[in-house]
Amino acid sequence: MPDGAQFRELIRRVRNRDQEAARELATRYENAIRRVVRIHLRDVRMRQVLDSMDICQSVLASFFVRTALGQYELDSPDQLIHLLTAITRNKLRNQVSRMQAQRRDIRKGVAIDDDDAGIVVADRASDPSEQASAREILQKVCERLDNSERYLAEQRSIGRTWPELAEELGATDVALRKKLTRALDRVMAELGLDESDA
Repeated sequence: MPDGAQFRELIRRVRNRDQEAARELATRYENAIRRVVRIHLRDVRMRQVLDSMDICQSVLASFFVRTALGQYELDSPDQLIHLLTAITRNKLRNQVSRMQAQRRDIRKGVAIDDDDAGIVVADRASDPSEQASAREILQKVCERLDNSERYLAEQRSIGRTWPELAEELGATDVALRKKLTRALDRVMAELGLDESDA
């Protein structure tokens, strides 16, 4: 584990969209994310259609977009682990709910084949995070933000603090933080990337 200064530098580089920093972070924390998936995914049928690596990639894509746009402030590896664990559990819960809803529809009379026993095969082609690179996802997210939301995201991504922005914009730092979080939740859901991850 990196010390506090090294960790904060890594997060700063990730926020600045440094691909090497993103690879380093992914390498360090991928196993922790996959472990959370394996622990929480107990249903054998769900394990057949949900892969820990797919969930891991989705978690990291969401984390990188939201970090690049200034939503997260992380000072320690423990904070990051806590955040990634929460995102992972939420993504997994959402995926399982989606799969179960699809399975209910299948039980109403549409079968894939006789051997599937009601198991739905995930359609990887419809997963936006697998269809586009992280840069394209980030661009799509930015395009869907309104001007004030985009300004907040841009200012946070260059390192401005919430108190600085609050003073400039005549609002509270809490209100601005909530505004950006809600905007990112909305846009990420519109793009099918997540549903209020953390």
